[in-house]
Amino acid sequence: MRYLGVDYGSKKIGLALSDEAGTMGFPHAIVPHTPRLFDEVRSLIKRERVGAVVIGDSRNLAGSENEIAKDARSFGEQLSKTLKIPVFFESEVFTSAEARRVHERTGKSRAQARRVAVDASAAALILTSYLSRKNHEQAAHND
Repeated sequence: MRYLGVDYGSKKIGLALSDEAGTMGFPHAIVPHTPRLFDEVRSLIKRERVGAVVIGDSRNLAGSENEIAKDARSFGEQLSKTLKIPVFFESEVFTSAEARRVHERTGKSRAQARRVAVDASAAALILTSYLSRKNHEQAAHND
């Protein structure tokens, strides 16, 4: 089954898609956070035959939910209700910082290109984290 990873932000949304086997996430796109966001994500889910969505669970360092987390949860609930697909939430602690470090190590020179890529890469990290944990739990259960 294919999964969609979402790094939900107030200005733009990073998106990642998993491989068909649902083992790893790959950066896919950045979409602006506009009134058309839901329609764009719904179209991508249908086009790519996505079976589940994983949204980054944004919290402050004290572990409390912030405004972005509330909006992301509402967005996820709307996707689940409208499209009848499961939506999961995965901690996104430090994913954007890690994605920035990866891009800096690759020597990308344009700051804006790096910033855009960071959001999709953060979505891929969120998705891969969820898939790794889920697949590890399934393997342990099957042993």
